[in-house]
Amino acid sequence: MSEPPAGAEPAIRVSGLVKRFGDKTVVDHIAIEVPRGAIFGFLGPNGSGKTTTIRMLCGLLTPDAGEGACLGFDIRREAREIKRRVGYMTQRFGLYEDMTVRENLEFIGRMYDVLPLAARTEEILARFGFVDRQHQLAGTLSGGWKQRLALAGCVMHRPELLLLDEPTAGVDPNARREFWEMIHALSADGVTVLVSTHYMDEAERCHRIAYLAWGKLLLEGTVAEVVEGSGLVTWSVAGPELAALQEDLKRLPGVAMAAAFGTALHVTGTDADALERAIAPFRGDPRYRWRKIKPSLEDVFIHTLAHATALPQ
Repeated sequence: MSEPPAGAEPAIRVSGLVKRFGDKTVVDHIAIEVPRGAIFGFLGPNGSGKTTTIRMLCGLLTPDAGEGACLGFDIRREAREIKRRVGYMTQRFGLYEDMTVRENLEFIGRMYDVLPLAARTEEILARFGFVDRQHQLAGTLSGGWKQRLALAGCVMHRPELLLLDEPTAGVDPNARREFWEMIHALSADGVTVLVSTHYMDEAERCHRIAYLAWGKLLLEGTVAEVVEGSGLVTWSVAGPELAALQEDLKRLPGVAMAAAFGTALHVTGTDADALERAIAPFRGDPRYRWRKIKPSLEDVFIHTLAHATALPQ
């Protein structure tokens, strides 16, 4: 996975972002910097403030407090300039299902005064694999092809920044992989991408990630930085009756978390010695196979969320 160029002025730099709806604080003093050409992933439980944060970062929503710039423009005073340079893709397919692929792209091009329109439409049809499907009604496309068309429409006007709100929800694994290959190709061309997702494998495809909960920024960095900075120690155990073993382990001092991962348990703690003392009696049981492993990103997120403090309302 290629990294964005170092040393360039960031695409986004904001600090102290706050957003309230009524008496509910949805985003609480968030500061983020996004390099140009980076794929920046936002993760967190539903209602964590991901979408609200993304919209404030690019001038689509005015913060109640905080300041910063996106693509060199002030997020408060120059939101109109930012919007012209942004492509926004929602989770729900938003194009016209009773129009063909080509008609949808041409319509979007006219909205943005794309010139020459015909040449740009042909370019996008070819780049996103729609040449043989250009006369097909958008409503007859599969879920994966609909998402591909939505992404194609987002880049018709050559945006500098893409906002993708859970773009692959409900899409099959092969279509998700192809979609992410297209995202990385756009990033390689210098487009900055902000994407919210619930999928751990998609998080690992991002150059940097941010993990939010209750409107707070809990973690931020590369995947390697987030995992290494967690301070977690993890053991994997496989064998019979794991559900019962899980309950026994959860009650032990030194065990911060015991969670099922496929046919094994991940047993995690923050103190290596305390964790080893806790699992020592079970490691002598020949029914179980124990091995020390690197914590997964999901281990880190589950532990972080379990030990974070909810934001007072």
